[in-house]
Amino acid sequence: MKMLINVPETVVADALRGIAAAHPELTVDVENRVVVRRDAPVAGKVGLVSGGGSGHEPLHAGFVGPGMLSAACPGEVFTSPVPDQMVRAAAAVDSGAGVLFVVKNYTGDVLNFEMAAELAEDEGIQVAQVVVDDDVAVSDSTFTAGRRGTGATLFVEKIAGAAADEGAPLDRVVSVARQVNGSSRSFGVALSSVTTPAKGSPTFDLPAGELELGIGIHGEPGRERRPMMTSGEIADFAVDAVLEDLRPTGPVLALVNGMGATPLLELYGFNAEVQRVLTERGVPVARTLVGNYVTSLDMTGCSVTLCQIDEELLRLWDAPVETPALRWGR
Repeated sequence: MKMLINVPETVVADALRGIAAAHPELTVDVENRVVVRRDAPVAGKVGLVSGGGSGHEPLHAGFVGPGMLSAACPGEVFTSPVPDQMVRAAAAVDSGAGVLFVVKNYTGDVLNFEMAAELAEDEGIQVAQVVVDDDVAVSDSTFTAGRRGTGATLFVEKIAGAAADEGAPLDRVVSVARQVNGSSRSFGVALSSVTTPAKGSPTFDLPAGELELGIGIHGEPGRERRPMMTSGEIADFAVDAVLEDLRPTGPVLALVNGMGATPLLELYGFNAEVQRVLTERGVPVARTLVGNYVTSLDMTGCSVTLCQIDEELLRLWDAPVETPALRWGR
């Protein structure tokens, strides 16, 4: 496989050096693998820290900045960051108002963030945690006890980040994050496998002419394989899987997300089908975001995330944000 890298061992460090060069508004510690908004800590503001394995860009470092994350901790590709990274990040953003860890539900991430929270507490930093577990495809899978954390991570980080920037106390920011997670569901589809730099070849076999329904963002197995389907058929299946579990009674936020190698031309076409299905099912859509946001390296595919919202959550979603990957209202 051809890759735009030097050697697999330096992929994450090289990317962090590139982020630092492109975004002087961020403080990037390449050696210790921590990305922090340059104005941190902000007096009186709850710090938001997230992180996870690299390979899901722009998640998480691309969401560091005003209105969203205070810091991010990138691990090696598809590998959890270590507790020392998280403690460094917490210390860098703590203003005395506390820190919220946003954690995707993968076993390594959960264990390491729990350990980091204990270490940070020993240093006098008040830490709370919210675990994101929005994927309806499977109840347990590789790397996970319970549902996987996927697209809803973006919703949690944006909406909780807006609450924190407004000066909300830690318990309120935690409550908002939990409300968003509890109101969100996701479903992903793979049209091709994913190739990690270390392996240099596809991590699983997906024959030509087939797709996998319910795939995870690390290439974990989904619900089933089927012959290739049209965009409309995939939208019917994915949206119905989400609605069957979420059962919204009001308007939703919709994220139509690419897995890394799906062109925007196809994603916008898929979004048209997603909107069709939601209209047919009587679900009003308040806002839609389309693009590659929670990715899986070079996987071709897509995911749908819906979040039922109220007026307050919508207000926080619309609040200004200024990060490398998400920005509006400023």
